Amino acid sequence: MRLSPRLSPRHTKDWRVRTCVIFNPTARGDKARRFRRHLDDIGVQSTLKLTTGPGDGRRCAAEAVREGFEVIVAAGGDGTVNEVVNGLGDAPDGFERACLGVLPLGTVNVFARELMIPLKLGEAWKVIIEARQARIDLPRVEWGDPGSRQTRYFAQLAGAGLDARAIELVQWELKKKIGPLAYVLAGLQALRGTASRISAVADGQSASGGLVLIGNGRLYGGTFRVFPKAELRDGLLEVCVFPVVSWGILARCAGPLLLRGCLPASVANVFQARSLTLTSPDRTPLEVDGELLGHLPATFSTTPTRLRVIVG
Repeated sequence: MRLSPRLSPRHTKDWRVRTCVIFNPTARGDKARRFRRHLDDIGVQSTLKLTTGPGDGRRCAAEAVREGFEVIVAAGGDGTVNEVVNGLGDAPDGFERACLGVLPLGTVNVFARELMIPLKLGEAWKVIIEARQARIDLPRVEWGDPGSRQTRYFAQLAGAGLDARAIELVQWELKKKIGPLAYVLAGLQALRGTASRISAVADGQSASGGLVLIGNGRLYGGTFRVFPKAELRDGLLEVCVFPVVSWGILARCAGPLLLRGCLPASVANVFQARSLTLTSPDRTPLEVDGELLGHLPATFSTTPTRLRVIVG
């Protein structure tokens, strides 16, 4: 698979770097089962750290940095990637000391697709071993009310409003059975509720709507190019604000997304920004990398070329 020149990778001097793979031993699904069958082979070339529950991938990643591992691999979906990225940030100089790798074992694997990592486990592991690296931007979000603000990094995307509400409604068992279609069904269910009104203010620009999507890379929901102008290392976030969220808008989006992999230009206000603030008078959910985070208000920013990643 050829790599997009926009990432400009480089090879490490020696592929035999100290590599740690972080994996949830209770993970279910076909991809997780196939991963377990390869554990002996993978274990010869790396150290495996097993997580014990939600959020433990973050602890394992920070621990791996302190132990001197040079490549830390998130074996899972986009949520696992997010935990590992934040674990790197928890360790002193973690982003300089360690490089992020991804073994795509999740349902959608948006970030792996963005980095052109093969979705087949054996091919993805070969990419890890080859250790071609690139530096990309690292976005972060601060959210919550004054006095209780929290901060989290994210790798690929964030969303507020309908998008995050759909994630609240996704049923885990259904997701494992029908994959990404479970998010579509949850989105249809979310449409039955009352839409939030979100205000987005960024670099002198402003817009409002019922759904805001924020991209570091181009892709959303798999292979859909919702953020066509986004670049992983331009120091900017791409923002899509949907003024109206309705069944009609969903129908207008469905054809172009399915046929061309992109949104029709007229359904959203799209702009780029170095920082962005979202507010809402309603209790509006917020997600990053496909994981529910909390509620607005929230402020987004990005640090150029902060994160080292292995690319395909």
